[in-house]
Amino acid sequence: MQPLAERMRPERLKDVVGQEHLLENGQIIREIIAKNQPVSLILWGPPGSGKTTLARIIAREVEAEFVELSAVTSGKADVTRVIEHAKGNQRLGMKTILFVDEIHRFNKAQQDAFLPHVENGTIVLIGATTENPSFEVITPLLSRSRVLVLEPLTKKDIVKILKKAAKAEGLSAERLPKASIALLAELSGGDARVALGNLELAAQLTKKTITPEVVETAAQKRVPGYDKNGETHYNIISAFIKSLRGSDANAALYYMARMLQAGEDPKFIARRMVIFASEDVGIAASPALNLAVSTFLAVERIGMPECEYNLYHCATVLAKCEKSRVVSDAMYGAKRAAKEHPDLPVPLHLRNAPTQLMKDLGYQKGTKWEANFKHPEGFLPPELDDLNLFS
Repeated sequence: MQPLAERMRPERLKDVVGQEHLLENGQIIREIIAKNQPVSLILWGPPGSGKTTLARIIAREVEAEFVELSAVTSGKADVTRVIEHAKGNQRLGMKTILFVDEIHRFNKAQQDAFLPHVENGTIVLIGATTENPSFEVITPLLSRSRVLVLEPLTKKDIVKILKKAAKAEGLSAERLPKASIALLAELSGGDARVALGNLELAAQLTKKTITPEVVETAAQKRVPGYDKNGETHYNIISAFIKSLRGSDANAALYYMARMLQAGEDPKFIARRMVIFASEDVGIAASPALNLAVSTFLAVERIGMPECEYNLYHCATVLAKCEKSRVVSDAMYGAKRAAKEHPDLPVPLHLRNAPTQLMKDLGYQKGTKWEANFKHPEGFLPPELDDLNLFS
């Protein structure tokens, strides 16, 4: 049997809960369906807000074939296969809507591959993303699509969905009290799938009344092994960084493997290594920063799974190289000094002097344009003469 969340997935617009700002008369989704003219869309919203549901409903209403790919598990061969299939549909006068879940996980080259087929009408592309498309979707694709922002479902929305599910599953008010419904909504975080999954498990845990205590037990049992927005996510990335810092390459690669196998965005890992290269390696091995930046670019341009070599290469080097917190400590010291003394005037001899009047006032006095020139009056405001960020 399908999970409750899938069984309760709406098949018609009138059954969709939430997202009224997109579904009212005159809004784009209504217009697409009314005119039977699908256009490429980027659906941007949090998990469980209805991105996949809306894409499926649009395809059904405009009588287009719905093909779904996940950017996490699909590669070039999958895209090529879908495009060839869509070309066959086009020759028969049929429309194809290609839904790409987590489209931000495709690198720029992979996203580029869609452009000619979107332009010539072979496919109507609907991409779903939880990330800001301005940063994660290439500009040419954005310019050929409409970006629709989905809001997190409200508690009121979730309660409505749960009541529908309770009715469909034959759960009476005695079996599922209002307090339990309210708690399910509270624990969902605006994610309908989470709410329905918790309800399904709670109903399996007891044949009697689903009390708030049962709901809490169900919610705890359903905590996934790795959730990009959950505690385990932060625990594992923390363990990864601490392993790099502790020069334990074995542990660092293990935690990286766990993240990648759980579907973590490789760019997230690469970004953290770029930060680590300056924060924890610093001047002890400055070339590490170049390696980390190159790794990020490789991840961005090559994509998974090939970019794994670059990630493991970089993590190994960062773990094994010497470490220095000099840059990090100096940065925090400089920020602290700037916060404590935000308005100290710049010494006259260091000021810009574009006019003769400024020179007459002492601007740039005694300054020589020589490498390593040390002005006798120093470079800090007098109040900070004793500042030493590298002691």
